[in-house]
Amino acid sequence: MIDLAQDTPSNRLLRLGGQPIALTAAALLLLIAGVTSMAIWRAYTGTAPETDRMLASRPLQARTAQASEQLVEKTKGLEATQQESIDQLQLMQDQVLTMKRLIAAQQADTRRLSEQVATLNESIDGLRQSFASARASEVETPPVTRKKPVRQRAHASARKRSRS
Repeated sequence: MIDLAQDTPSNRLLRLGGQPIALTAAALLLLIAGVTSMAIWRAYTGTAPETDRMLASRPLQARTAQASEQLVEKTKGLEATQQESIDQLQLMQDQVLTMKRLIAAQQADTRRLSEQVATLNESIDGLRQSFASARASEVETPPVTRKKPVRQRAHASARKRSRS
């Protein structure tokens, strides 16, 4: 058999749990004693942690404000640089458009000149063909033979004699 009388530590807890008013009163007294000791300690040292925190936060606020000012200045510098870059980009785009227009005009001139050269070549070929056909027709028709004047006959016969 198990003897229940030997389990005294758990009996004590059961007894305390049976008296909630006493337990609450003890907790309340401890809480009041803690608050009172903190108030006495603050009054005795003369400093409050809130004041210390406020004094410590002032340099932090000053550094934060300085960092904010620096960020604003850097942001303005970046904005100016960005605007300059945008202006340069627009200028370059305008120049590219101008170059494209000039190239298109040059290509149109080149095409026009190529067409003119082709037309001239066709005209030259036509003239060559007409000249060739004119020569061919001259060759086909026998030339009219005329009698040479007497003087030329005499010179021609004299040449023939000297060659022989």
